[in-house]
Amino acid sequence: MSITRQTVGRLLLAVAAAASLSVLVRAQDRKEVTINDTGTQAENLTSSQDGSVYFGSTAKGTIYRAAPGASQAEPWIQASAAGLTNVLGVLADDKSNTLWVCQNNTGGRGGAPVVGQTALRSFDLKTGAAKGTFPFATNGGVCNDIAVASNGTVYATESFNNRIHRLRPGATALDEWITDPRLAAVDGIALLADGAVYVNTFFSGELFRIPVNTDGSAGAIAKIETSMPLSRPDGLRTVGPQTLIQAEGQGRLAELTIKGDRAEVRVLQEGLKAATGVTIVGDTAFVLVERARAVAVLYRPQ
Repeated sequence: MSITRQTVGRLLLAVAAAASLSVLVRAQDRKEVTINDTGTQAENLTSSQDGSVYFGSTAKGTIYRAAPGASQAEPWIQASAAGLTNVLGVLADDKSNTLWVCQNNTGGRGGAPVVGQTALRSFDLKTGAAKGTFPFATNGGVCNDIAVASNGTVYATESFNNRIHRLRPGATALDEWITDPRLAAVDGIALLADGAVYVNTFFSGELFRIPVNTDGSAGAIAKIETSMPLSRPDGLRTVGPQTLIQAEGQGRLAELTIKGDRAEVRVLQEGLKAATGVTIVGDTAFVLVERARAVAVLYRPQ
């Protein structure tokens, strides 16, 4: 019996699909993902399409990775080798094969010398090899979280300096995209199908939309009314054309559906102690709690 190239191609696609499904099934079996280290003080997490889960460490700077289906994250990008310090936001972008990382300097309090550079960093998502470093001009504030637009533009929030920075495709340096006093303690960031940038503010518990003008500049910032108060909103991710998912420091995981200038808030789970980040793998939301582990919450968008 002869086998055509088309038949072989279809068989390979079927095998790949089955393998991908198997990974997601294993991911759904995970009740939590822990970090194989102590004192990491993880602040955020992310995941790639294959089901890998990544954590950053504020205390050690190392990036940890749990392989597809694995329930424990192992040291993957060592801080000492990569020059990483005080990692907050991490974001896996499969489209560009990039792990984006928010690195921050340390020290500076009580006369202590400032060590390191606050910067947006990029690493190869498959190998962990360093790709680029994009310093914050002032070496101040806090590089907190990251979002990537469909055209490849990267946005990074700078908490405590009320700013969002932008890295345009092919650029070698960040530019300051918007500064606004309403963005005090700006934290999580994500984009929706309307092309706008959405951010939350940690202390005031507010949600804002910032349109992107045709020339790429920031449009007029608008506050989004929420159907219930947000309490210490933190990690923010896109889960649908109009829908975001958010971890809140009070211990809540919530879904936010944006319609005009209003967001309908659906509480998905309470009691998630000190939740700071969330990522989606299949139909599971992994929520970072206690800066130490990610717990699984079944998630099905409405």
